[in-house]
Amino acid sequence: QVQLVESGGGLVQPGGSLRLSCVASGGIVSAYTMGWHRQAPGNQRGLVAVISSGGFTNYADSVKGRFTISRDNAKNTVYLQMNSLKPEDTAVYYCYADPGDYRLRAWGQGTLVTVSS
Repeated sequence: QVQLVESGGGLVQPGGSLRLSCVASGGIVSAYTMGWHRQAPGNQRGLVAVISSGGFTNYADSVKGRFTISRDNAKNTVYLQMNSLKPEDTAVYYCYADPGDYRLRAWGQGTLVTVSS
C-alpha cells in the first residue's frame, strides 16, 4: 500500500511562491499517474495538476501559467511549484498516486496553503 506525505504548505502573501512536495513510500510510483487536488472551505475537492508516468502534464485553467507540476522518480516524489499566488488559491492541497485503477488511488493527508496579506 502506497503512502503519501505532503509538505511545504504555509502562509504566503499574494504574489508569493511556495513549493509543495509529496513523498511516496511503500511502493515504487514511477509507473503511477500522480497529481494534486485542493479543497477550499465550503468547496468540493478539485484537480489542480496531474503528471503521467511519462511526464505529460495537465492543469486546471485557474492555475495554468502559474503552477508547475514535476516528479523525481529516483526520489519517489512529486512537486507542485506555485508562483504568483492569489488569495483564491487558499486551500488544503492533497497529493495522490494512481496506478491506473481509481479504486487503488492513494491520497496524502493534505497540506494547508494560505494566501493572505
